[in-house]
Amino acid sequence: MTPVILLAEAKRSAEVTDWGARIGWLVGLVLFIALVYWLMREGWKWRGTLQSDLPALPAAPDETGPAKLSMSGRYHGSTTAGQWLDRIVAHGLGTRSRAELTLTDAGLEVERPGATDFFVPTAALRGARLDKGIAGKVLTEGGLLVVTWALGDKLIDSGFRSDHAAEHSEWVGTLNQMTNDTEGAR
Repeated sequence: MTPVILLAEAKRSAEVTDWGARIGWLVGLVLFIALVYWLMREGWKWRGTLQSDLPALPAAPDETGPAKLSMSGRYHGSTTAGQWLDRIVAHGLGTRSRAELTLTDAGLEVERPGATDFFVPTAALRGARLDKGIAGKVLTEGGLLVVTWALGDKLIDSGFRSDHAAEHSEWVGTLNQMTNDTEGAR
């Protein structure tokens, strides 16, 4: 007797997709992403609560005088001075946005469409430098204008990036000159 070789036992294909398991994993992934987003939002609100001891941002005076410098670009955020990862979110300082900066004898006016505008009086300015990063944004060396200023008794670094990065050096020189003149007058 010759052996019979059975090549296929049944005339049906193997099941390719288990739709129940796939939908279950998809629902689980969506719930996990929603949980992570909610936790990030709660963390942001908690950070704002922890920083609620910061005084209110100063308002710009009615008359600030003629502009020494002006710049349009992006505001990337504020941190505790010298600690580039310690973001400050209180009073809207943590919100990234477009920004129009105007430097006058009265101080630095920051107008932010869609976010809280703020004003830094000349007496509160402590200096400026070029840097490569601030919380949430890292650029090439010298790609970020960082202005150090005082809000109450806390020193703050605020990071800006001009639409024309060549302007940064002029801003650093002018702000540091104003700071030195103010310190000399004290």
